[in-house]
Amino acid sequence: MPTDAILHATRQFLGIDPTVIVTLTPIKKGASGRTIVRVKTPGRDPFIGIHWTDERPDSDNFLPVGKFLRATKLNVPEIFYDIPHRRVALVEDLGDIDLFSLKGAPFAEREPYYRSALSQIDKLFYSKGPKDFELMPPFDEALYRWEQEYFFEHVVEGLLGMDASELRESEAFADLAKRLGSGAKHLVHRDFQSQNLLLKDGKSWWIDFQGMRRGRQEYDIASLVYDPYMDHSEEEREQILDIWEDISEDRPEATIFRECATQRLMQALGAFGNIILNRGDMWYAPHVPVAARFLGEVTAGTALEKPLGPVLARARDYDP
Repeated sequence: MPTDAILHATRQFLGIDPTVIVTLTPIKKGASGRTIVRVKTPGRDPFIGIHWTDERPDSDNFLPVGKFLRATKLNVPEIFYDIPHRRVALVEDLGDIDLFSLKGAPFAEREPYYRSALSQIDKLFYSKGPKDFELMPPFDEALYRWEQEYFFEHVVEGLLGMDASELRESEAFADLAKRLGSGAKHLVHRDFQSQNLLLKDGKSWWIDFQGMRRGRQEYDIASLVYDPYMDHSEEEREQILDIWEDISEDRPEATIFRECATQRLMQALGAFGNIILNRGDMWYAPHVPVAARFLGEVTAGTALEKPLGPVLARARDYDP
């Protein structure tokens, strides 16, 4: 059992015997499929216990990626103890407050956390990683096509009950994947959104970074700007981009940025559809219309506007 593995690791880490009470409190958050608990023992601060399976190919990357990011001085939880062959780790407890929890707060209150998060994205851009660093396969044409298929299968067909055959055959989607897949490959978080940014000591701290790979930096920036959970207004999106420009002294090239946002939003919608249909988790349902509206905005005036039109019209009205 996952909790047994976490309990075993805890007793080894702390050097305590079975008579010492250890409390494991589940943390139900996100859709990674991992077991995550808060571990409490007498006389010390709580920490987080994580157990994963081989169900997801990126899960085993949590340890090496976490240790690399920590060594690179990015804000990630410290890994106190791990047993790789048991797929268990004990890590620093950063609390429960994430960026999403500040959704209704004035932008001025959120601004320092966006600045902190984006400053780390800028730092990651210049981080190369060890030569033998094993990551998930990089963003290339095939992966972008996979994201599109994920959207076709779980949203167009699964969630909306529409025919996706014409979308699959459309050259516009294939061309988009080819253009983005031929670009520069830098380290990217891959799921850079408000629920994966915990807030502590006035800074943003990264979690769920095990899917890190090489790709376009604009993908991470677009993930934050067009975050369906936050539903940023146009003014707020511009403010976030202003922060990025202040940090990097540059602004993302408009076309590339929109195309990365297009891919990211299709991936996000695919994930929502998959979770709603296959896990029955309806918490994600209200975010489908938001992501569809954003996807309509970033594809307006492009070759994707017409083929996506009927799909997005229905998705914007999605109400299970």
